[in-house]
Amino acid sequence: MTALTRADYVSLTTYRKDGTPVATPVWGVVDDGRLYVWTEAGSWKVKRLRRDPRVTVVPCDVRGRIAPDAPEATGTGRLLDAEGTEKVRRLMGRKYLMFRLGDTWSNLTGRRRRHPIATVEISF
Repeated sequence: MTALTRADYVSLTTYRKDGTPVATPVWGVVDDGRLYVWTEAGSWKVKRLRRDPRVTVVPCDVRGRIAPDAPEATGTGRLLDAEGTEKVRRLMGRKYLMFRLGDTWSNLTGRRRRHPIATVEISF
């Protein structure tokens, strides 16, 4: 869990109907032993999670490249409600300056209303 806490990006792997893994680099923040990620509600990873909650996460870089010795964790993802999303917004804002800037911009431009957000809690 320490590696996930320190990582700027994590590779979040979700699974298609046929079991094919699909990895996506995302920002992640750890709180109380759980990993939280932020994404658009209409993204494919959210659609895959609704069908199959299995996930694998591993620290990576912005392009999703994984170091050979990077620790991998398998868990279960669940989508959070509005209250959970606000909690994740605060956690992400504390960890990532770019998140705070982007979140402020989304509020000012109305992007958040046009592109709803989904947050995912991953338990290990």
